[in-house]
Amino acid sequence: MSGDRRASLRVAALYAGGFLGPFGGGVVASMLPEIGRDLGVTPGTASSSLTAYLLPFAAVMLVSGTLGARWGRVRTVRWAYALYAVSSLACALAPTLGLLLGARAIQGVANSFTTPLLLAALAAVTPRERLGRVLGTFGACQAAGQTSAPLVGGLSAELDWRLAFVILAVVSVALGAAGLPGDVDADDASEQGAPAGRLRDALTLPVLRVATIAFLGWGALGGLSFLVAFRGEDTFGLTAAQRGLLLTVFGVAGILTARRAGGLIDRWGARRTIVLAAPLGAAAVLVAGTVDLLLVVALVWAAAGVASQMILVGVNTAVLGSSGANRGGAVSVVQSFRFFGAAAAPLALTPLYAVHPHVAFVVPALLLAVAAPLLVLRGTAR
Repeated sequence: MSGDRRASLRVAALYAGGFLGPFGGGVVASMLPEIGRDLGVTPGTASSSLTAYLLPFAAVMLVSGTLGARWGRVRTVRWAYALYAVSSLACALAPTLGLLLGARAIQGVANSFTTPLLLAALAAVTPRERLGRVLGTFGACQAAGQTSAPLVGGLSAELDWRLAFVILAVVSVALGAAGLPGDVDADDASEQGAPAGRLRDALTLPVLRVATIAFLGWGALGGLSFLVAFRGEDTFGLTAAQRGLLLTVFGVAGILTARRAGGLIDRWGARRTIVLAAPLGAAAVLVAGTVDLLLVVALVWAAAGVASQMILVGVNTAVLGSSGANRGGAVSVVQSFRFFGAAAAPLALTPLYAVHPHVAFVVPALLLAVAAPLLVLRGTAR
């Protein structure tokens, strides 16, 4: 295989890795009844397999980018894919829920080492003027993985739910074999003459401000899918399949527009794009939670998907396009905050929904509309 073809294959593998992470996290969502019946538990108990993946994934990602820069991105990503493959096979073979949850937690840890390092690798091989579009494509791959996971999981469960994990193992082995572009390990060590892998370079005040924007941007947009599902049942009487279709428009809109959002960031800069997207996303959330016309809710929920991509691609570009040291560790912190936002949303907003459904949408809309632009305007993003 020629050098150019091998390099193209490795760049394609970076995008495929962006798809694999959210796909592996969400693949169980549509097959919880089958998992429960097979393992002798209720579907509600089986749903803990989602949390078992998400919490270790978000927690370890606080430091995974820094550790990966210290150990070497190429080596770390290969080992992470190997661990992901082994843990996926453990999920496929798990005879009890406890063993399944343990294997899912290891999956989450392994994925925490791939997502930020893949983003950093893309930044290392991309000219600054094209970074937004490239990260937008990566965001589209992530949205595609999140959107397609319930469908593929459901189809797999028609035969055997364990088959989905076998497929994940095979794909992760293939991605590990493809590897990364060979020059990405030099990126962190060359930044400002600093050694790679210093956590203090990732936990600076500017990075934490950008991470807070990611927390708000995902927690107040993608993290509200459960509330939209609640409204779909309580207000419009939708079936489970109809609620799933309603939620899908968020991801589809993100897939279709993420690269264009990246192009907008390349032209306008991350700062302006986020300042525009935050109030637009907040308005979409407000309408989705208060208007009693189903078509309008579907349209504005799609608009929320567009706004979320503008914010998420914006924060990634702001960090990876900076001149700071340990950019891999910094984007790792930002991504960790993003998924903690998704995990915090149900805990914070479900009680508000019980008080009044509209309140549960108004509060995150106000936070997104006011707090995110204020954080940006303090000069954290460019």
